[in-house]
Amino acid sequence: MISLAEKRKEYQNRLAEKAKKTIIVVGMGTCGIAAGGDKVWQALENAVKNKNLDIELVYSGCIGLCYVEPIMEVHRPDMPRVIYGNVNGETALKILEEHALNGKVVSDLAVAQDPKEGKTVLPEIPILNEMPFYKKQVKTAIANCGIINPDSIEEYIAYGGYEALEKVLSSMSQTQVIEEVKKSGLRGRGGGGFPTGLKWEFAYKSPGEKKYVICNADEGDPGAFMDRSVLEGDPHAVLEGMAICGYAIGADEGYIYVRAEYPLAIKRLENAIAQAEEAGLLGENILGSGFNFKLRIKAGAGAFVCGEETALINSIEGKRGMPRVRPPFPAQSGLWNKPTNNNNVETYANIPGIIRKGADWFAGMGTEKSKGSKVFALTGKVNRTGLAEVPIGITIREIIFDIAGGIQNNKKFKAVQIGGPSGGCIPEEYLDTPVDYDSLTALGAMMGSGGLVVMDETTCMVDVARFFLNFTQKESCGKCTPCREGTKRMLEILNRICDGKGKPEDIDTLERLSNVIKSTALCGLGQSAPNPVLATLRYFRNEYEDHIHNKKCTAGVCTALLEYKIDPDKCKGCGACKKVCPVGAISGEKKEAHEIDAGKCIKCGSCIEKCKFDAIIKG
Repeated sequence: MISLAEKRKEYQNRLAEKAKKTIIVVGMGTCGIAAGGDKVWQALENAVKNKNLDIELVYSGCIGLCYVEPIMEVHRPDMPRVIYGNVNGETALKILEEHALNGKVVSDLAVAQDPKEGKTVLPEIPILNEMPFYKKQVKTAIANCGIINPDSIEEYIAYGGYEALEKVLSSMSQTQVIEEVKKSGLRGRGGGGFPTGLKWEFAYKSPGEKKYVICNADEGDPGAFMDRSVLEGDPHAVLEGMAICGYAIGADEGYIYVRAEYPLAIKRLENAIAQAEEAGLLGENILGSGFNFKLRIKAGAGAFVCGEETALINSIEGKRGMPRVRPPFPAQSGLWNKPTNNNNVETYANIPGIIRKGADWFAGMGTEKSKGSKVFALTGKVNRTGLAEVPIGITIREIIFDIAGGIQNNKKFKAVQIGGPSGGCIPEEYLDTPVDYDSLTALGAMMGSGGLVVMDETTCMVDVARFFLNFTQKESCGKCTPCREGTKRMLEILNRICDGKGKPEDIDTLERLSNVIKSTALCGLGQSAPNPVLATLRYFRNEYEDHIHNKKCTAGVCTALLEYKIDPDKCKGCGACKKVCPVGAISGEKKEAHEIDAGKCIKCGSCIEKCKFDAIIKG
């Protein structure tokens, strides 16, 4: 039987042979496809086929550069590797003709060029290190994303895949594996930040012949796409991490719980599981070790509460996704009342690297209490949206201004929401706070799963609190009264404030309700639901007071508190605003200053968009 090391060498040789010809890579994660990557692929595939070109056309997952999707790379053996951004079907054919065939870089579309001459067999990261977006990043959990073909187990193995699994099965005991994970300092990347090795130890020590491993891939935070990108770009890393966990705790079966809104992730997971089983890396007697481990996929219906581990377990069992009272915890009594370990996608994706490179390597990154790196989804009012993996301890300012490129349209930074609906808004004065579990908690936020939404001066923080509370209120399972009724009452108050009907006592009521819900709700969703409200009250109380006492929204977002006026000194009487007003609220003669009837105006904003002279004031 051929060893894994021999397979790895064979696959590396195949990649070396492939590198002797021109290769074109298209980013085909969900983000790339949504931006038009499928059209780029189709145009290239047709051209290569119709012209019978000696070019290898392959696809990858998300490399993180979402702000320049669709992405296309050209690897010629006689030239440095080049990444192109904002490609479409037409420009893709131009790049194919000029660069892939004739060796001339299309400079106006290139976003990165490898400083190294010649083609490397296993292209790592030097090309990306030259880009501002990547200079302060590290690559651990998403090291292979955008680099390898996610549907090729051969490429995963060539890059060191399943070496960690082979190592634990051949030379490590269960307790040695657990101790290595504990030594690494890895904490759960799903939100709570509980020490991963300690969690595994609890499940290992729980009595019972039957145990389970669960991967929580029910990523539901608005603006979060970290787990999806890993599943679409490097699914085998998650499978390997789960298999290592299964060996460590004594489980022979596992489930990956993925929301059904991630069809591409599910498709690539299904393919990866089939490939791993065929290669003897999942299933019975893995690598001849006697260890058995089988994986199944469970597609969830998209309930946010199923991100809570006991609600997720209920859903796998075919029950309604509602949290269970704890204790007992899943490590003692989880899936079908058997000892169960539940970690999220990013946590498992870190395991192979920790075992392969050693706990000290991972613990060498981060801070004293928060080790390693963390993947963040960068969204909101930043110039460079995308997926970034950074060493824990980096400051918020570095992420937003150095990596994400600062605020769009030179607007002023106002706040950043970290941790999704369960997190909190952090204002400008705390931009230099290190991003670690304890520092963020002290500010009223949390690391969460890694969603990071940036807001500028045009954002109303009362409206932001309302947005996140509206989300969690709708997603409440309704099992416990504090979450079901408390969040509803809070949302009613926030709606009233934004509608200009706020009362002076509303702020005290919001704080009181928040604290009651946090201390009495059954699960983590309910307990953390008030966080955005508490954080905005803590740092932006003046905006609440403006809404209530002055009936004013300084950001100009809450329409009930706005009034549209025309500055007579700027208005040229061109009539453009008058023509687009849907309710006929604007009057005035041609070449004379116009006026807006406040009683008719519905504050739709059409007039502002049309005015070329900035004559319309919203305030």
